[in-house]
Amino acid sequence: MTDFSKLLNPGQLAAATAGEGPLLVLAAAGTGKTRTLVHRVAYLVERGVPPERILLLTFTNRAAREMRERAGLLVGDAVHSIWSGTFHSICARLLRRYGSVLGYQPGYTILDEDDQKKLIGDIIKTSVPDPKEFTKKDVVAKIISEAANENLPVQFVASRYLTKTADVDPEAIDVIAKKYVARKQELEAMDFDDLLVNGLKLLKESDKIREMLQEHFLHILVDEYQDTNTLQAEFTDILAAKHRNILAVGDDFQCIYTWRGARIENILDFPKRWEGCGIVKLEANYRSVPGILDIANVVMKDAPRQFEKHLKSCRPSIGSRPSVHRVYDSREQASEILRISKELVYSGYKLSDMAVLYRSHFQSIDIQMTLARSGVPFRITSGVGVFEQIHVKDVLSYLRLLINPRDELSFMRFVCLFPGVGEKGAQKMWAKLGGMFDGSRREDREALGSLFGAKAKPYWPAVAKCFEVAGDHFQEDEVGEIIEDFCDLYYEDHLRREWDEKDAEDRLEDIAELAGQIASGGNQEGGRARLEAFLQDVALLTNLDMKRNEPDADKLTLSTIHQAKGMEWPVVFVPWLSEGLFPSAKAAEENRADEERRLFYVVVTRAKDVLHLFSPTVRKTSDGGMFPVEESVFLKEIPPELVEKRRTLFNPAYQTQNSYSRGYSQRGYQQGGGHSGSNRWRFF
Repeated sequence: MTDFSKLLNPGQLAAATAGEGPLLVLAAAGTGKTRTLVHRVAYLVERGVPPERILLLTFTNRAAREMRERAGLLVGDAVHSIWSGTFHSICARLLRRYGSVLGYQPGYTILDEDDQKKLIGDIIKTSVPDPKEFTKKDVVAKIISEAANENLPVQFVASRYLTKTADVDPEAIDVIAKKYVARKQELEAMDFDDLLVNGLKLLKESDKIREMLQEHFLHILVDEYQDTNTLQAEFTDILAAKHRNILAVGDDFQCIYTWRGARIENILDFPKRWEGCGIVKLEANYRSVPGILDIANVVMKDAPRQFEKHLKSCRPSIGSRPSVHRVYDSREQASEILRISKELVYSGYKLSDMAVLYRSHFQSIDIQMTLARSGVPFRITSGVGVFEQIHVKDVLSYLRLLINPRDELSFMRFVCLFPGVGEKGAQKMWAKLGGMFDGSRREDREALGSLFGAKAKPYWPAVAKCFEVAGDHFQEDEVGEIIEDFCDLYYEDHLRREWDEKDAEDRLEDIAELAGQIASGGNQEGGRARLEAFLQDVALLTNLDMKRNEPDADKLTLSTIHQAKGMEWPVVFVPWLSEGLFPSAKAAEENRADEERRLFYVVVTRAKDVLHLFSPTVRKTSDGGMFPVEESVFLKEIPPELVEKRRTLFNPAYQTQNSYSRGYSQRGYQQGGGHSGSNRWRFF
């Protein structure tokens, strides 16, 4: 028999060797959650629990596989017969066996995301008078998915989703959703969400199958319980109802996915739902040095409604404290990250030991540009690079066309933004224009306008005006105004037709940052020269991006905090800890301020040795000016003795040399630093 007391610390041992009954294991960051679950599985098998009567639920199949393999090293191959996997994979397995109760044959098809969207798109084409003017299939798919995961009516979710997205009656979305359900039944198919919905439905509607499964599973273990949604929590509650041997492992401090359906109430109310529930806290942290954990403990100390936990480091102090950098602006912030990363390389760290973790993608633009210009290799682990994103490429096509009237590729992309214009139509338009479009010429604007069809024609006059006044903006060195005009007069509406409200807002933030980046950058005199230099830098960065994800290369990591959860690095940089950005003003408006605090806790606890926190004093505006911003409330709450405060003093000569700013933008000023609507272009 394994002596678990020699393998685990007291908290881990208590969780792994607990007796029968419900147990909540509160595993704080870096405290050996996976190790505890692995040894729990091994302990149960050694004590005679048949492996096939153990159910282990995780959020990735990789995690389930790793736990099985590690438990197998302790107790042998028998452990591989346990039921383990994601909620979706376990439900799929049950539905293969028992789905006939719900009318499904064992060979039912599982639709992937592309299949789902194609099916919805086909239904839209055959169900509405003007499919091109209807809500896009991607948005409809998200509405249907959200309704399924939150167990809410489609019409209700559509009403919530479509407040600013499109002029579509939510009843029409509901009709599409019902036809989608019927079509899946015809095809003997389920989408990803159906696996959860029907898995739960199976337990609710068949007494025989529910009782059989409740009897079969003697022990149920759930990983990352704070990330469960309504369906997942109910699914496990029903399965564990007979034997009551449910062990939920999670950390309420790390619940950062409520925007995609996670319910923090699931973990907070777990002891209430399970009478006699035991609670074990894992607080011994093996990841971070004491100074980093001091900050993590402070930030969560006064968080409302929580399971109180206090992280204790199992590592010795390395002497230095986490650093808070009060820098002038985003460029100075990027330069400091570059400088410090180089110093750390000289001291023995590798670039792959470091990560820059940010709240939103648009906060990384200056950092990407600075690293690329300096030749520092980096990888982006959370999606594509900024300049590879569709909306940024759309705006760049407009800007490139202003600079080069013979840029056919940019023209093709630009005109395809208008309703009813496809690739073939764009090619014909280009040919009729003689292979050139100079938007500064009235003749060219009128010629292009005459080529648009009935759907696009109403939109053209406003965009034509953008081309007409662009020359004035160039002359006045107002490059940001060019982007502002284009978005205000056309592209913002285009985004809201194509995307749901949240996605559209996120994309507009990216574009606003892009406008400020161009307007305040470079040494060039005149707006046109400034834009040309910027487009040249973008081309450089795009070429480097094609190589940035080569395997086995020593590269600095750039990622959103959400994508970085569960990961760790010796060195972590956190930019933009300024009010309105982190914590996010939008999150505060949506009553998600508590989640922003948890997000800060998560990013702090990704760092093992070194933590650098940055707070710029100003934010760019689209006209090249700057707007003052306060230090993040999270930084203000940290006692001075816990951090080393570094202030990079603003040098006016440095401003002149690098064209950092042409003064504060008074037009963007609002008391309290708020912003909304058209103010996005003055303050973002």
